[in-house]
Amino acid sequence: MAQTQPMQQDAAIAAFGALAQPTRLQLYRLLVPLGARGMSAGNIAERLGVAPSSLSFHLTSLVEAGLITQKRVGRQLFYAVAPATIGELRKYLADLAR
Repeated sequence: MAQTQPMQQDAAIAAFGALAQPTRLQLYRLLVPLGARGMSAGNIAERLGVAPSSLSFHLTSLVEAGLITQKRVGRQLFYAVAPATIGELRKYLADLAR
């Protein structure tokens, strides 16, 4: 089994920074229970009560930080959590405590 590289400080800071904003944290928490199936951008906007232009900005931040993925299905964009990144963040924090 190949060993993965530990998360670098810059990647951890980017992920924590992306989550350190109320709308993005709420968005991430909305997606976690949905797993890989995710949710369409339109449904996310409706559930969170966020304007599409503002939502796009927040989604981009989370995608760039590697916390969520984006997939096109027909004309819709679906977003889902990237569970490996949160696992890496947990390990990063645990390694700091050693």
